[in-house]
Amino acid sequence: MTAPEPLPDAQRDPSRDVPRDALLDKDGVRLTVDGAVATVTLANPAKRNAQSPAMWRALAAAGRELPGDVRVVVLRAEGKSFSAGLDRQAFTPDGFEGEPSFLDLARGSDAELDAEIAAYQEAFTWWRRNDIVSVAAVQGHAIGAGFQLALACDLRVCAEDAQFAMRETSLGLVPDLTGTHPLLSLVGYARALDICATGRFVRAEEAERTGLANLVVPLAELDAAVADLAAALLAAPRDALIETKALLRDGLGRTYEEQRSAERAAQARRLRDLAGLGE
Repeated sequence: MTAPEPLPDAQRDPSRDVPRDALLDKDGVRLTVDGAVATVTLANPAKRNAQSPAMWRALAAAGRELPGDVRVVVLRAEGKSFSAGLDRQAFTPDGFEGEPSFLDLARGSDAELDAEIAAYQEAFTWWRRNDIVSVAAVQGHAIGAGFQLALACDLRVCAEDAQFAMRETSLGLVPDLTGTHPLLSLVGYARALDICATGRFVRAEEAERTGLANLVVPLAELDAAVADLAAALLAAPRDALIETKALLRDGLGRTYEEQRSAERAAQARRLRDLAGLGE
């Protein structure tokens, strides 16, 4: 978590009508579905999509509301910034209306504080489910919690104006919304420490060069690039993609021999399924 600093916005401000058939539209989060593709939109551009516990609950709810036939989930944001991080109101004595302030949480027991942070993290965990592939479309600033939300997705397509920063340490905090694990996996320990410890901006060119971004495109082409990627992801049979994603997700935690065994077992399931011998 981190609070956004006052920063100049980048260059994106698409104004779009709210679809009447949205499955969810609350607390700055909107979920729409078009066939096998779901779109989760951060929809509070007036606050640069700054995040709050209410937004996190809505993001977690979006994961629970996904229809079973959804295969690709696109995470996008309205306005000039993807997400400027945690709303600074969280650090005021009163916090958000109807919510315990972070100062109140700090006064609770270890178990209570752990449970509250775990609940916040639920907004960031479901994006890596094996039955979907999630794609973050990032423009402008993705700071702190915004950076971690982009990291929660499997893939990231960025506009040329995208800027990532992990500002938690400058506030005396740590990144606690599941961002450290994917960051380490993508860029390695030394670069991850540099990014987190200094809070510096990682711009789109560096993000693509170091593996944080899968693709960088001009801002005007961002939506089209994400649509093309979604179509490519839908081209493969669903069960084959699920098995492949599971192999890759779990592979780093296995030895070479364990991964070989997992590959054999997965391929045996696929062969039996293609032969009509699956359970």
